[in-house]
Amino acid sequence: MDDLDPDLAPPLHEAARQGLPLPVVERRLVGDVDARWRGRTALWEAVMHRHYEVAKLLAEAGADPWAPLIGGWSPGRLALAGPHPTLFGAPDSHLTTAEMTAIARARRRIAAVGDPEVEGMSIACLAHVDSAEAAGRLRALPVDIPNFVQWAEDPWSEGMTDDEVLHTVGVTDVPGGCVVTQWAGFTAAAPGLLARLTPGSSAYAMSVDPRGGCQGIAFHHGHLVAADLSPGSGDAGQDDTGSEVLRAYLYYGHPVAYCCDAAGLSPEDQRPFIGPPTKLLRLPPMMH
Repeated sequence: MDDLDPDLAPPLHEAARQGLPLPVVERRLVGDVDARWRGRTALWEAVMHRHYEVAKLLAEAGADPWAPLIGGWSPGRLALAGPHPTLFGAPDSHLTTAEMTAIARARRRIAAVGDPEVEGMSIACLAHVDSAEAAGRLRALPVDIPNFVQWAEDPWSEGMTDDEVLHTVGVTDVPGGCVVTQWAGFTAAAPGLLARLTPGSSAYAMSVDPRGGCQGIAFHHGHLVAADLSPGSGDAGQDDTGSEVLRAYLYYGHPVAYCCDAAGLSPEDQRPFIGPPTKLLRLPPMMH
């Protein structure tokens, strides 16, 4: 049970989340070191956000690494899935076969996708639909851009109007489905586009505002499932399932790979996000 103000992160939680210097964390070690805020302890925040020295300090101060918090996970079990599995000594529980499979999959996906530069862009990861089907669902027409690399760096370099740039996307086939990418703007993550793409399917999309960071949105069978999501941020909601908590931990700092995993896609390289795409498309008006 949380005893803290739900709208204001306690100083110790915030210090652990940000990985502030150890002397700063020590000064905030007052009261209950295992106090919960939004279902998590300061130790949870330190582990989730990969601040392992802070985590060790909190454990030495009495924080319980094995207390189950969200989705059946404790800070200690999360650490077992990361680069420091013996952070808290011998575990009092073990990872399941399914969890080990998810860890191996995350390592492969992060290695393949990396962290492409996506500032100012939007992407949608669409399950079980290829680029040809996506083009048909969007009623889009093919576009030829001879100097794609220059255009991707400056989508106005080909003399397009703002409206034409807004309605130009790339679609790339990947194992598990396809990726829709817009190199300038939010259209690939727009509800109108995702509603057309996802009948009988699902998608996880994100846009990247230089000021607001990554913002995610999820669709299933043509309907909005969740909005205002934060892929790659390490945020886990109190009602998240165990698999969602593990995904938040494994893909912390890797929002593009997070989107791929959430949609079940397995890109083999960065091409879906940096181009050239399988198809360049011009969307009809009012798609966004």
